Amino acid sequence: MLKIKIFSKIKKRFTSFMGRRPHRSFRQTRRRDYVRSLKLPGYISFTKYVCRTIWTNRKMFTVLILIYALVTVLMVGIVSQDLYATLTETLGKTSEGFLVGFGGEIEKAGLLFLTALTGGMSQTLTDVQQIYAGIISLLAWLTSVWMLRNILAGYKVKARDGLYNAGAPILSTFLVALLLVIQLLPLALALTAYSAAALTGILNGGVEAMLFWIAAGLLVMLSLYWVTSTIIALVIVTLPGMYPFQAIKTAGDLVVGRRLRILLRFLWMGLITIFVWAIIMIPVIMFDGWIKTVWTTINWLPIVPVVLLVMAAMTIIWVSSYVYLFYRKVVADDASPA
Repeated sequence: MLKIKIFSKIKKRFTSFMGRRPHRSFRQTRRRDYVRSLKLPGYISFTKYVCRTIWTNRKMFTVLILIYALVTVLMVGIVSQDLYATLTETLGKTSEGFLVGFGGEIEKAGLLFLTALTGGMSQTLTDVQQIYAGIISLLAWLTSVWMLRNILAGYKVKARDGLYNAGAPILSTFLVALLLVIQLLPLALALTAYSAAALTGILNGGVEAMLFWIAAGLLVMLSLYWVTSTIIALVIVTLPGMYPFQAIKTAGDLVVGRRLRILLRFLWMGLITIFVWAIIMIPVIMFDGWIKTVWTTINWLPIVPVVLLVMAAMTIIWVSSYVYLFYRKVVADDASPA
């Protein structure tokens, strides 16, 4: 009798799932079954809307950024100034005679920026520090979403309110974030394979290179396909009483029929983030190199590591705000009459 009930529940869930998802294996899906409305502002206008929302509440978000940076320094640490100085000195020696003049300085700063962007400046963290970093990032995400939800609902809130009240769904958010990390494994595998292939010369041409790019492309597409809905789930899971698997299911239903259009919005978000990092960090790196050449007594001052820390905090605020506001637009479009 118990087995019958279990199989009945499984069948009911499977039937419900298939009813919500129009696609079937080895069958052509009719356009009427998968095309869904997604009337949103343009890429640039929506980006301005996100920036305007953050700027309107800049005092509150500034407090959150400073708290995030301070807690990160105390619990995790920042990029070592000695490590950064060593990398700068090594780059200066290896590029001597090649990267000269103002253009050369920009190229050096760009190389250091790429090193920072890819984690080349990060010191090795202990297991405890990695756990602290993850918890701090999740709390920053939750606090940003909580404050935006209450602000847009018409409530007057302070950063203190968000810090005290936003952490309730941290376990649920952690489980969804863990799923996101797992879904990024194909992408990580593709990057690892690329590094190995570049060293062995497979990418120089021929059938091997073609097969590699096809396999790597499929792995990247698989990760992007998965994470599109999981990023939305990171917002849905913050709703009161929401369970992680329910949030994942709801997010999956939300993106059906418009996954590519949503993915393009997230890729735009990533592109804007990298662009802002570049236009801020490259001048800061150049200024750091110049001021410490003129005034050698401040070589100990960690200008670049501190700016990297602040930029990381600002990035979490920006990304969480973009995803949350985008989620609200998608839900509003679903709620509007066809």
